[in-house]
Amino acid sequence: MELNTHDVIETPSGKKSLHRIYRDTRFSKEKTPYKTNWSGSFRRATKYRRGGYYFHIEAGNSFIAGGFWSPNPEDLKRIRDDFNFDDANMRKILKSKNFISTFGTLQGEQLKTTPKGFDAESKAIDLLRYKQFLLIRKFTDNEVLSDDFLMKQIKHLNTCVLF
Repeated sequence: MELNTHDVIETPSGKKSLHRIYRDTRFSKEKTPYKTNWSGSFRRATKYRRGGYYFHIEAGNSFIAGGFWSPNPEDLKRIRDDFNFDDANMRKILKSKNFISTFGTLQGEQLKTTPKGFDAESKAIDLLRYKQFLLIRKFTDNEVLSDDFLMKQIKHLNTCVLF
């Protein structure tokens, strides 16, 4: 697998990474039994690596994502402590032309107030408010149907590793 050239992936088989095609219709008014997208995820290996990768292929809504969707409280605290101590490296990445042209900006759910245990006057307060740390790259239908789509997608996912 190409992702293993820059990272260690726990799910090396694409077959193990795919999400089911069936929708959960128990509580939905929409009873269509199948999803209209093809998606899956890859987890990073070992307990020392967190986060992962996600792909979603759907007409008009295709994208790849990487990062931390729902970090556990210990990991979230550690990330915030690192940002609070020194946010210069992260800001350098977020302001780089390559990052902006590929992902635009860091995304994810944020707190409206200051996280517990941190100073509201911290210079990294905008980063400290994040509860999720996501990099998302959207693709047009023409890009998805191109012959080099897979290699471009792998290139973008490998960029997520740098984050």
